[in-house]
Amino acid sequence: MKLGILVNTDRNLKHILGITEAALRKGHEVSLFVMDDGVRLLRDERFTGLCKKVSMSFCDHSTHVLNVSKKGIPEDIICGSQYNNAVMAHDSDKVIVL
Repeated sequence: MKLGILVNTDRNLKHILGITEAALRKGHEVSLFVMDDGVRLLRDERFTGLCKKVSMSFCDHSTHVLNVSKKGIPEDIICGSQYNNAVMAHDSDKVIVL
């Protein structure tokens, strides 16, 4: 199964990490798309470190609106747009929003 996680707030890091790790332990593929207030999590290495295990992308527009620097974000995390969100939703068997 492929799980998509849409991260649109910065309040659920513990849950994002836990759900992602649990899904990976079960052998599932995980993809994250980050937007709105969720882009603030791009400052946290616990969050960005997930890019070594899962597919991650974020909304460039949200970083501009919220003045979140892209400096230091790992290259494995794709700087994208709502197109990346649509692809994640299309390719996932289940999508959760946190």
